[in-house]
Amino acid sequence: MDATDISTITPLELISLEEPPAMKEDAIEFLLDLAVDAGRVDDRETALDALLERENEATTGVGFGIGIPHAKTDTVSEPTVAFARSTDGIDFDAMDDEPARLLFLILVPADGGEDHLQILSALSRSLMHEDVREDLLEAERKQTVQAVLDEVVA
Repeated sequence: MDATDISTITPLELISLEEPPAMKEDAIEFLLDLAVDAGRVDDRETALDALLERENEATTGVGFGIGIPHAKTDTVSEPTVAFARSTDGIDFDAMDDEPARLLFLILVPADGGEDHLQILSALSRSLMHEDVREDLLEAERKQTVQAVLDEVVA
């Protein structure tokens, strides 16, 4: 499977245009619940533990207004990326002290190290471009978010 096939790893039900909670851990749970509701996560608590453990190791606030909480866990059977955005931003302890407005939750199977790195690097590379970030912030439809991601991550 191509880990950068956006329609597979980020189907429309994993994209939220609703305002996420304002606190980091609550926002992570909000994103996780998108994956749970889409049937992508077998055990919510185990997945949450993996995400929070990773978050405690080092911040997933990568700067430029982006937060990418991520984890490898046996509770998912396929690479999964959930998306949300915050109007005011959420403190993700980024090195540049900018709040995260674009949020991506990445979950991959425990043995999916290569997929994990491929997704993380593809997202990180594409999100360094201001026009991509603006397109995602301004998108009014889930399909637009998916199309922007598909264009830049593929």
